[in-house]
Amino acid sequence: MAAIKKQDDDAVLRFWGGELMRQESELQAMDYSKTAFMGFWEVIKNIGVIRKLFRFAKKDILEFKPDRIIFIDYPGFNLRMADWAHAQGFPTSYFVAPQLWAWKKNRYKKIKKAVDQLFVILPFEQKFYEELGITAQYFGHPLEAMIEVKPQKNVLEEPLKIGILPGSRQQELEKHLPVFNELILSKPAVEFQIGLAPQINQAQILEILKVTPPNLNFSRDTKKMIRAVDLAIVKSGTSTLETALIGTPQVVIYKTSKLSYLIGKKLVDLPFISLVNLISGKEIVKELIQDEFTTANLHREIDAILQPEKLSYIQKSYKDLRKQLKGGKVFDLVAQEIIKLEV
Repeated sequence: MAAIKKQDDDAVLRFWGGELMRQESELQAMDYSKTAFMGFWEVIKNIGVIRKLFRFAKKDILEFKPDRIIFIDYPGFNLRMADWAHAQGFPTSYFVAPQLWAWKKNRYKKIKKAVDQLFVILPFEQKFYEELGITAQYFGHPLEAMIEVKPQKNVLEEPLKIGILPGSRQQELEKHLPVFNELILSKPAVEFQIGLAPQINQAQILEILKVTPPNLNFSRDTKKMIRAVDLAIVKSGTSTLETALIGTPQVVIYKTSKLSYLIGKKLVDLPFISLVNLISGKEIVKELIQDEFTTANLHREIDAILQPEKLSYIQKSYKDLRKQLKGGKVFDLVAQEIIKLEV
């Protein structure tokens, strides 16, 4: 949004999003935190709400009559909306392309039909899409251009500082925080910080934790927190890549409902779930998923990272990862292509 405004002073931007988007425009149609449902069972439970969101989005778009519609990530909702928008005659751009290489590859037909302009942010995605007959543009990963590497330590010394990113959705907090609470209580000599996502407040965390351990603090600036700590425990998602680009050693975790996990295992055939490992094609950081996400396993992986050999391996692998993600002026280049789009 900032890059579009920089290139077009007259641009009027209406959006579904959060606090950062509100800094660029006052025309918020919907706060994205009200639309985020992760997992199969969670979507089924909220199907009525989701249908209302589709109806609202269509009505809002028809009233606003945009010259372009830019879809960002979130394919479960956005691909259906793109199909509808294309049928209505609205030009469509998609930034952060759906990860068809992970699952539901047959969705490429909908992208080919409904998306006029596709931008990918992972180096292998451009070839993947082009083999499906879809033109995809790759200007690099935006995070690489935005994040500065912190000075590295050869040895992590006490008192150890550990940062925790438990997630940005209520259901993630409910699954992850009980294990983190056990970990924090079991390591009184360690200084812990929990990073708060924009739509999460400290009260939500404390309600699940019940008590506040004396060695626990909270941070609203999650990137600053990740730079300050010695190692991090990060919920699978974009934050794992942010943490790697900053240079902080990490353990990746994720837990969902048993039903969602069982369905996901049958549908997704990937060796890893973290972007760090997927892009690298090898295990750089340990992933503790579902039943493996336990206090005992966290103890084991924290101890492993404290070993100089393991720490050195992670830091070298992070450097190699960064080289794969050409940064530059990603947003400016994408905005330029969107502005000049002709359909």
